[in-house]
Amino acid sequence: MRFEDVVGQKETIGRLKEMKTEGRVPHAILLCGPSGCGKMAIAMGFASYMLGETTLTDHLNHPDLHFTYPTIKLPSMGKEHQPVSGDFAKEWRGMLANGPYFTIEQWMNAIGATSQQAIITGAESDELTRILSLKPSMGGYKVSIIWLPERMNQTCANKMLKLLEEPPGQTLFIMVSEEPEQLLETIRSRTQRIDVKPIETADMEQELIARRGIDETAARRIARLAGGSWTKAVETLNAGNENRMFFDMFTMLMRLAYQRKVKELKKWSDSVAGYGREKQRRMLDYFTHMVRENFVYNFHTPELNYMTEEEEEFAKRFAPFINEANVIEMAELMAKAKRDIGQNANAKMVFFEMSLQIIILLHKRT
Repeated sequence: MRFEDVVGQKETIGRLKEMKTEGRVPHAILLCGPSGCGKMAIAMGFASYMLGETTLTDHLNHPDLHFTYPTIKLPSMGKEHQPVSGDFAKEWRGMLANGPYFTIEQWMNAIGATSQQAIITGAESDELTRILSLKPSMGGYKVSIIWLPERMNQTCANKMLKLLEEPPGQTLFIMVSEEPEQLLETIRSRTQRIDVKPIETADMEQELIARRGIDETAARRIARLAGGSWTKAVETLNAGNENRMFFDMFTMLMRLAYQRKVKELKKWSDSVAGYGREKQRRMLDYFTHMVRENFVYNFHTPELNYMTEEEEEFAKRFAPFINEANVIEMAELMAKAKRDIGQNANAKMVFFEMSLQIIILLHKRT
C-alpha cells in the first residue's frame, strides 16, 4: 500500500510527506476520522513511505512493520491465554490483501466473532513492548500501526502509556482511531493528532469510475450517498449488504411502535437481542442515521439528504413523525441504547425499553 493507492486525502498525505522531508516526524501520530475515510490506508502508506517503499512493504513482509488490532478469545484458546494480534495474523493478512478499506464488522466476521466484543489485551502491549525492544532489522525505523486503540482494555492502555512515555529509539507509532475521545487523555497528549476528513465527493466519484468501471451518473449518486466513506460506497455496489437488513428492522420497529403493538415489539426486541453486540451497535448507528435523514427530509431540500431510493420512499410517509418535538430525544434514546449494549447490559431489556419509549416519542407533535 502506497500513498498513490489512497482514495483522495491529498491534504493529509501532503502534510505527512512534509513532516518527513523537514525531519519533524513525531514518535506517535494519532489519525482520527470516521469509518471509511481511509485512515488505515494513509497509515499504511506513511509506514511504507518511512520504510523506503520496497517490495517488502508492498507485500506486508517488512520485518520492521508491526500491526496491533482488536481480537477475541476463541473457545479453542486456553483458560489463561489472553489473545494477541499474532493469534489472528493469518486472518489479518487476508483482510489487508483485499485492501486497507474495511470496517470492524468485516474484521469480526473474518475472525469468527459471534457475541464477543473485540478488544486489545494487556498481553498485546507486553508482546508489542518485546518486539519493539529489538533493533530495526533494516537499520531504519520500526513502525507500529495500532488499529482502533480505543479498544484497548485498561491494563493495555496503562502499559501503552508507559511505552509512549519512554518510546524505543527509531520507533514510530501510528494509531488509527474512530473514537479518540475514548482513549486516555494521557495517551492522546503524547501523540500528534491528525484529523482525517471524509473523502471529497468528487474524489470518490473519480475513483469509482476508475476502479469500479461504473458510469458517471451512478458514480455521482453512490459517492453522494457514501458520505465520504469508501467502504459505504463499496457496500452500496454490493447487493445484499447489512444495511438492507437494518432498514427492514428499522421500518418494522417504527410501524409496530406507531401502532402500539407491545406484544409484537417484545418479539422484535427478542429477535435483535440475538445479534452479536457489535452488530447491535452498528444497527443502532444505522437507526440514528435514519432518524436524522427523516427529520431533514421534512425541509424538502434534497441536497441535504443522504438516502437510498428505498429509504427515501419510506421517508415520504414516515418523515412527518420525526419532528422538532421528538428528534433530539429519539437520537439520545438510541445513543443510550448503544452505550448500554457496549457495557454488556441485557440486550432484550435494552431494546424492549427503547421500543416502548419510541411509542411515546412517535406520538409527540410540535
